[in-house]
Amino acid sequence: MNRFFNRDASAQILQNIHQSAVRSVYDHAKHRMVLVDAQEKELAFFRLPITLPPPNQPLHEEAEGVHYVILLVQSGSCAMGYFEDGFNLNHKVFRAYMVRKKQGKSQIKHLKTKGKSRAGSRVRLGETVEFFENINERLQEYFQDHQVHRICMSVSKILVPYLFDSNVKTPFDKRDERIFKIPKHVHTPIYEVMLNINRFLQKGELIYEPAQEELVKELLRGVDGQEEDEEEEDFDEEALNEEEELD
Repeated sequence: MNRFFNRDASAQILQNIHQSAVRSVYDHAKHRMVLVDAQEKELAFFRLPITLPPPNQPLHEEAEGVHYVILLVQSGSCAMGYFEDGFNLNHKVFRAYMVRKKQGKSQIKHLKTKGKSRAGSRVRLGETVEFFENINERLQEYFQDHQVHRICMSVSKILVPYLFDSNVKTPFDKRDERIFKIPKHVHTPIYEVMLNINRFLQKGELIYEPAQEELVKELLRGVDGQEEDEEEEDFDEEALNEEEELD
């Protein structure tokens, strides 16, 4: 089961987790608490809102708020923005002619199966290069102008090398510990889609099996009536592994 909670309710759930007799471990990469039994069997997961700092973060850092970047990239489409405590302070949408119209697939995928074609191919490849240079230029501006605590990413697997091997360098590497792979299917990146993802990231998400109802009741002490509506799209573990793996 998946249940969603606002920031205040999530903070209460996090406090209940710390007070619970059940052992919990913070997973930094997925920004979530993992609850386990004595045999290390996973009982439940609680993904924290992106605006809640890690539980081990010093209080003086927590007072500064959480600053993060959202980066959504698919073939020919990118939506990105800089956020402070959930508020979007800057955004940009990029488009590029990277898709072969008749086949409906990107030039990059075509090259992996058919090799280079003629003029159309060169145009698409040129736009691909410029597309990622533009993305990285904007990222560099964000990282130069602001302190960034988390990098929330959804990038098609086939495009990852083009992002990190661009002539304009990405201001972080693909193993940066601040990277948070967005655990949700992302539609074609546009500004509205990015804002929907931001709303999703601001919610805490409790994930558990029905057999753990008693544990969940303990975790939800003091949060009655603060549950949020469920997202339209469920967490898609298979899609996450297939589309957004950075390794």
